[in-house]
Amino acid sequence: MHSFKSIDCVTNEDEATNYPIEFLNSLDVPGLPPHNLRLKVGSVVIMLRNINQPKLCNGTRMVVRKLMNNVIYATILKGKFKGEEVLIPRIPMIPTDLPFEFKRLQLPIRLAFSMTINKSQGQFLKVCGLNLEHPCFSHGQLYVACSRVGRPSALFVFAPDKKTKNVVYHKVLK
Repeated sequence: MHSFKSIDCVTNEDEATNYPIEFLNSLDVPGLPPHNLRLKVGSVVIMLRNINQPKLCNGTRMVVRKLMNNVIYATILKGKFKGEEVLIPRIPMIPTDLPFEFKRLQLPIRLAFSMTINKSQGQFLKVCGLNLEHPCFSHGQLYVACSRVGRPSALFVFAPDKKTKNVVYHKVLK
């Protein structure tokens, strides 16, 4: 296990006293890697930012091959560049959905235990588990989620009431 700790700082120095480093380190913001990213060789990870399009773009799944201090060596799992080896460096990232601005210098990846329906678009999975505890909220999301696998026997759906709402905007289909 190798632990990659981010370097966090506020972008406005006047706010440094309001947002100490320990507070910034504790933030787990969607779309940002965690402060303490713990990886092992063989871990499956997903890219959170576009670095080298179209090869290394948001949503690319990879398996970690080698861990170094500021870079990881990985192999792309799916798509046009399947099997290609890549280096992933630490990059600065600034989230835009917070009431203040801060910068996190970290590897732009997360462990890929699961993914959202939107992130799964364009992916092909051998097996897919779909959690419909909360219904889909947008047109076509249920179709995207169910169509990630080639065989119905490879799709596992969790729906507490054995039903869900499929959102369809008929105007879109005309």
